[in-house]
Amino acid sequence: MRLMSYFSSLRRRAAAFALAALAAVPFAQADDEARQTPTVLSGLTSLESFRQMALENNKQLMMARQRIKKAEYQNKEAFAAYLPGIDFAGGYLYNQRELSIFDSDQLLPTKSFDLQTQSYQFNLVKNPVTGEPIKGPNGQYIPETVALIPKEAMTYDIHNVFFGAITLTQPIFMGGKIVAMNRLTKAAERAAREMHIAEAENVIYAVDAAYWQVVSLKAKYRLAESFVNLLDSLDRNVHLMLEEGVATRSDVLSVDVKLNAAQIDLVKVENGLTLSRMALAQICGLPVDAQFTLADEDNDAAVPTAALEPEGGYDMEQVYANRPDMRALEQGIEAAKQQKRVALSSMLPNIALVGSYEFSNPNMYDGFKKRFKGAFSVGAMLTIPIWHWGGNYNKYRAAKVDETIRELQFEDAKELVSLQVSQASFKTQEAYKTYRMTMTNLSKADENLRTATLAFKEGVATTDNVMAAQTAWLKAHSEQIDALIDVQLCQTYLSKALGTLYQ
Repeated sequence: MRLMSYFSSLRRRAAAFALAALAAVPFAQADDEARQTPTVLSGLTSLESFRQMALENNKQLMMARQRIKKAEYQNKEAFAAYLPGIDFAGGYLYNQRELSIFDSDQLLPTKSFDLQTQSYQFNLVKNPVTGEPIKGPNGQYIPETVALIPKEAMTYDIHNVFFGAITLTQPIFMGGKIVAMNRLTKAAERAAREMHIAEAENVIYAVDAAYWQVVSLKAKYRLAESFVNLLDSLDRNVHLMLEEGVATRSDVLSVDVKLNAAQIDLVKVENGLTLSRMALAQICGLPVDAQFTLADEDNDAAVPTAALEPEGGYDMEQVYANRPDMRALEQGIEAAKQQKRVALSSMLPNIALVGSYEFSNPNMYDGFKKRFKGAFSVGAMLTIPIWHWGGNYNKYRAAKVDETIRELQFEDAKELVSLQVSQASFKTQEAYKTYRMTMTNLSKADENLRTATLAFKEGVATTDNVMAAQTAWLKAHSEQIDALIDVQLCQTYLSKALGTLYQ
């Protein structure tokens, strides 16, 4: 069913090429010199050559290779988290007003050294009679002398401020997040490589199907030519027999109708062959009008030996190891495990070493000066999650469930692969048996045609007998061609199912 569905899609693709070609006819330019010369591949082109061209030019494979590059870059990005990060931040700030520490001039009381008390005492206004300090209306002592600090002396121009900082952050412990992210990205990179291999296998199988389709149609074209020649020879003989009076007009018309139908079938096969070549060219990234000759199209394709299933069946563990899609699923499980580790890290402490150099203009390191000056600072930062209403824990549980889903997907895929290998092996054996039977039928059909032709020449057989023998001969040869191509494709599909198609 898979092969039939693929050939159906191939025929639909060929029909699309035909419609495109018909639609382009009204717009073709009359100037022959302006037309592009079709691409011509010299010599016989083997199946392996077409595979190589498809692997180089297929757009899906090109995208798969870009995904590998993306995964490589993400892996390098994750590794960079081990290393210290250095950043620079800077800015400019305009302030409308100046900065003033005092709102007015300040008068500060002074002290003098008292020899009797051996300490500094405030200089206060004293009563000349009693010698006691005098208080003012506000209840405070009145200083005898003061020091003046003008407001302007403590006012700073901060209209234009420039500032900046260079910081260095070195992670020490991030709850295992950095290690998990590195393992996750490595698993993603390996998965991308495996998917590239899986896509390459799909491309190879598509090339093989298109290649053997061309070989099949070319063989059927030669068969249709032979059938037309047989009918043409019979038609000439019947016309001669009609002139001699040993055949009827009905015999002539029957042969003419059969010959016309055979010629129509020949044209259909020829058109189908042209469209199949276009489909093969498209898969391989060639222009659809490329001209090439397949190595197997003018020769009888060698019949491959039946791929016998090993005694005791295939080693499915080895098959799983060979299949790129299974290896990609394993990497998906590894990625899910590391994603769970990342979720767990959100519940663990984070420790980082921080260093910075900060500067500004104006600066206050040596008084207020309008010039750049800065200083270093080094420290450590610790973050401990305490309570997030279960958010982090539920995130971890969700990641754990995702890991379980990936494991179940892998187990389900193993069952499907086992079934696929069994079916592919059975179909391969069945295709080979069918081919052997068609070879037996072919020899009988050849003998039947020879006998009917001889009997017709001897006058003991009618034209209907000969045409029936010719039709049986055509059917036997056509079935033999189909069976031969089916053997080729079944073996390719079995190799794909076993994971040995692209190694």
